Amino acid sequence: MLMSLFSLFDRVVVFDTETTGLEFGRDEIIELGAVSVTAAGEADCLDTLIRLSPGKRLPPFITNLTGITPEQLEREGVDKGAACGAFCRLLEGAKRPLLVAYNAQFDLNFLYYFLRPFGKVEMLQSPRFLDALTVYRDRRDYPHKLENAIEAYGLGQTAVNSHRAVDDARATVQLLEAMAAERDDLASYLDLFGYSPRYGVSGRRIASVTYRPQSLYRTVPLYQQGETVTKL
Repeated sequence: MLMSLFSLFDRVVVFDTETTGLEFGRDEIIELGAVSVTAAGEADCLDTLIRLSPGKRLPPFITNLTGITPEQLEREGVDKGAACGAFCRLLEGAKRPLLVAYNAQFDLNFLYYFLRPFGKVEMLQSPRFLDALTVYRDRRDYPHKLENAIEAYGLGQTAVNSHRAVDDARATVQLLEAMAAERDDLASYLDLFGYSPRYGVSGRRIASVTYRPQSLYRTVPLYQQGETVTKL
C-alpha cells in the first residue's frame, strides 16, 4: 500500500503519454492517460486520444508500437484544449498533489510543452514529483523498461505494458504498491530523478527536481548519495 505517500499527499496522479516521437517541443502527445488515486483507491481517470496539429503526421513506427492509427486519432481524438482541461481537472482541488510517471523526466517535458500554449504551466508548480523509473533502477538490475519492472515484481496477471497511456499509468500504480511493500522508502525519492551518467539529463531541467547520475551498478540508494548536481 501507499499509505506513507498518502500521509504526505491527498492525491496521487499517475500519468503516461504516448507521443509521435522523442523530441520535446517538436513531437506531440497523441494519447494522455492518468489515474487519480486517494487513500480510498482510484478516484478518477483520464484516457483520451488527442488529434494532431494541422500538417503533423503520425509516424508508422508509432502505429506499430501503440496500435494507434491516424484514422483513429481523427475519429476518436479530442482537440488539445479539451485534453488540457481534462488533465488539469485531475489536479484541481488537491491541496497536496503528487505527480508520478515511469520515466517522469520524459513525460513531464512533454506535458510542459503541451500545457504551455494554454497558459496552464502553473499546474506543474504545486505538485511534487516522483519518478518510478528512478526507484526501480535502485531496486533491480538492467534492463529497466516498464515491462521489465512488471515482470520482476510478478505483476503480469494484472498489469500490462501495452504502450497505451492509461494501461501504463495503471501498471505504474501497481508497481508503486509493489515497491512500497518491498521497501517503504518512496518518499525519499520525491523530486529526485536519476539519469544515465553516459547520456546526461534529457530535455528541460525541472527547477524543483534534484538530478543525480544513477549508475547501473547499485551500491546505496540514490537518495543516500551526495549532491552532485545543483538545481536550476
